[in-house]
Amino acid sequence: MARSMWKGAIEFGLVTIPVKLYLATESKGVSFNMLHADCHGRIQMKTYCPTDDVYIERSDTVRGYEVAPGRYVVVTDADLAAVPLKTVRSIQIEQFIAADSDGEATRFVKQAYYLEPDPIARKAFFLLKQVLAERGLRAVGKIVLRDREQLAVLDPFAATMLLSTLYWPDEVRSTGELTLPEDEIQIKPAERAMAEQLVAAMTGEFDPSAQHDEYREALAAIIEAKAAGEQIAEPMATPSATVGDLMAALEASVAAARVNRATAAPEPVKAAGGTRARRSVAVGPGKIPALQADDDQVEAVPARRRKSA
Repeated sequence: MARSMWKGAIEFGLVTIPVKLYLATESKGVSFNMLHADCHGRIQMKTYCPTDDVYIERSDTVRGYEVAPGRYVVVTDADLAAVPLKTVRSIQIEQFIAADSDGEATRFVKQAYYLEPDPIARKAFFLLKQVLAERGLRAVGKIVLRDREQLAVLDPFAATMLLSTLYWPDEVRSTGELTLPEDEIQIKPAERAMAEQLVAAMTGEFDPSAQHDEYREALAAIIEAKAAGEQIAEPMATPSATVGDLMAALEASVAAARVNRATAAPEPVKAAGGTRARRSVAVGPGKIPALQADDDQVEAVPARRRKSA
């Protein structure tokens, strides 16, 4: 069962809606442990205090803010709880804006969260959700998460509302630091027409279920093969992209896109655990069974026995 990572309330005007916050996303990938190259023993990251010349536990650490070289102010949990801001335990809505507004400040998203109202506040919660959806609006507000106040937007999403934390405007780097001489570029009418054809050939409905992490699948297949003692084949060399005739590249791309659209959809990927991998495993994108890797499964070479002290 999902666990909430924050409890508070949505507040706007005199309306208070108690809610819980849940992470809306999770990162997936193949995780590695750091091993000693000589014995393949798993190493430990220890916390060292150079003043006392001792290793300490994480529980023996406190937060410190450096106010001068070598001088720190200790900040406790009680200090953080005493910060005189309403946003410590509430989502303070500042204003409502059009959901389709082209606001640069709302494009840089940090993290997305699902909201769940307390039973007593469901009527107010879904009333706000319906009004935002019907009028095409989103709420802009502030919330304190992980010891810092964050800018956020609130949007209707499926059966709930989605809170997205944003970067503050002064945290977004300016594009003025880049070399972007758009006014100096001359585009021929034929190149524009061919580019439009390419975009049209690649335009369609987005199907999220058709997207998958090919790198993670390929890496998992390599780990599975190495754990089974199989030989890993070198990947086929792919021609590197070169800057050449733009028109020729566009024409070739349009032809390839049309062929891809005409080709039937590939068969679904079979679940892992069916047929065993071939003795020689090629690296690269493709239909490779996903692997749920443990430490015991990924270690192809057994670790040497540790020497006793």
